[in-house]
Amino acid sequence: MEGIDLDSVLEEQDKIPAPADFLAGAVVADPAAARSRAVQDSEAFWAEAAADLDWYRKWDRVLDWDFPFADWFPGAECNIVHNALDRHLETWRRHKVALLWEGEDGHRQVFTYAELSREVGRLADALREMGISRGDCVTIYMSICPQQAIAMLASAKIGAFHNVVFGGFSADGLRDRINDTQCKVLVTADGGLYRGKIVPLKEAADKAVAQCPTIEKVIVYERCGHGAPMTEGRDITWEEAVAGRSGNAKTEVMSAGDPLFVLYTSGTTGKPKGIVHHHGGYMVGTYLTSKWIFDLRDTDLFWCTADPGWITGHSYIVYGPLINGATVFMAEGSPDTPDAGRWWRLIERYGINILYTAPTAIRMFMRLGEQWPSQYDLSSLRLLGSVGEPINPKAWHWYHQVIGGGKCPIVDTWWQTETGSVLITTLPAEAAKPGSAGFPFPGIDADVVDKQGNSRPSGVGGYLVVRKPWPSMLTTLYKDPDRYREVYWEIVPGMYTAGDAAVRDADGYIRVLGRMDDVLNVAGHRLGTMEIESALVSHAAVVEAAVIGIPDEIKFEVPKAFVILHSGYEPSEELNNELRSHVADQIGKIARPASLEFVDSLPKTRSGKIMRRLLKAQERGELVGDTSTLDPGSVPVDQDEPEGRSRG
Repeated sequence: MEGIDLDSVLEEQDKIPAPADFLAGAVVADPAAARSRAVQDSEAFWAEAAADLDWYRKWDRVLDWDFPFADWFPGAECNIVHNALDRHLETWRRHKVALLWEGEDGHRQVFTYAELSREVGRLADALREMGISRGDCVTIYMSICPQQAIAMLASAKIGAFHNVVFGGFSADGLRDRINDTQCKVLVTADGGLYRGKIVPLKEAADKAVAQCPTIEKVIVYERCGHGAPMTEGRDITWEEAVAGRSGNAKTEVMSAGDPLFVLYTSGTTGKPKGIVHHHGGYMVGTYLTSKWIFDLRDTDLFWCTADPGWITGHSYIVYGPLINGATVFMAEGSPDTPDAGRWWRLIERYGINILYTAPTAIRMFMRLGEQWPSQYDLSSLRLLGSVGEPINPKAWHWYHQVIGGGKCPIVDTWWQTETGSVLITTLPAEAAKPGSAGFPFPGIDADVVDKQGNSRPSGVGGYLVVRKPWPSMLTTLYKDPDRYREVYWEIVPGMYTAGDAAVRDADGYIRVLGRMDDVLNVAGHRLGTMEIESALVSHAAVVEAAVIGIPDEIKFEVPKAFVILHSGYEPSEELNNELRSHVADQIGKIARPASLEFVDSLPKTRSGKIMRRLLKAQERGELVGDTSTLDPGSVPVDQDEPEGRSRG
């Protein structure tokens, strides 16, 4: 990453304005004014947002910044669960639906705020009786269900911090995360449903716990009822654990800087990184971004399709929407089981208003065809969102027209596990540019810079950085503050460096080009993979593509493309040449793939991000590093690779 200038070659996109009727009732009707206010005094801006929430004790100062460690709202006392649940019980929202869930088998659960609070309190009492108290860790290993969110909230309510492990992880991945946090209690389920089959969570949990000496109790939610094995004296069912409890558990008073959760992310080498977020700052960041970005209104039914096991689910299923008093929809299982109409049936059946999903899902539905969504009434939708990786313009337009009927603004959000909440996006009242995330959220000082931290001119790519701390930021890496400093604050000295390449256009819109590790150096030209991939996907035959660089004696690197075709198209040498020429026509001969391979699937994390480093490693015969987040339904790791056991 010594060179940094990136040649941005993707065509500029037209601005798509928000519909006039949407603008009339927008939560933030004048985004430019909001940004201007935040620029003038960012700490005052965040203090104003924090004042909307309940605090047991107000802060002494907004921020203490001891580079690179931030302490937001020092002196303040709070608990995020008080703001997500307790305070609503004193208002009309007490009997409003907080959480609505449908399983893959059609089973439903509905919780009002009062009912959700009671269930959280019952589990909180059970955890306290098991010896869990302030500062302890509770590990949660479940599939998508309300009890997953309840376990998170119950842990936070009593002052414990939670460690949610995605239900698709292997026993090894679960074991490592339990042992790193030294937790005493694991909350899991007998299983979950995915593509019509039971995912045997309890069996994987048993394998992990056998190598976790600190675990004393395992609470098992019986989702499937298939007779999962139970270990006497250690295991207890959820119903047994909460039986006879009133649910009036006391909410622990926490300092704003007390840890709320640790969430592990994979790295290219070494062990996963434990990202730590705290009660106060994370609470403020998720509250305001949920309200402003998703234009949340009391009549909305909000569906974020992520799993609560990922940061997207933490921030925009559990905490952010509930702090705002929203009604949240959750769905278990696969989007195409029993058929590809499932999501659209759910939107029609429940009248869902906001859909927040990943470009991977959008491209999958594009491949399956418009005939599926066209069968259902999607008119309840009023806002669409994208998360996980840059959305290419072709997918953006399909999402806008086919799913949104051309009337729904799209918020294309950029953020990370580390950032805690969205940092870059257009707000719904702003014009969007397909393929560009947009502007820094008010109060976020994001920039595109060179290695020395100098801002890049418009049209010239560089490192995507954040110059100043923000409330929802990670506070450290669990047990590893030195690695925190090295990984995030030393690449571009003095700035948070996300690891992504980006470019800002003449209008100030930021387009994320992909990971810096995915930047290609072709004959001295540095090209982002996202732009070449977008050019490929703009061809009628292509639904999805991934591009990597392979060594070349003359040009140093040349692009190689992996392409998934739409149904109705067959791989051929003629189509191969046509696609490579299409890239040259779209963005220039320098970006033309030297080779192109047709594939049925691409390696992805379970949150939908394409693992280009895995393609690159396998192409070059190198070790692939940590693959614990790899989706087992995507391209597998070769069986003889040493990390293959952690596929899940």
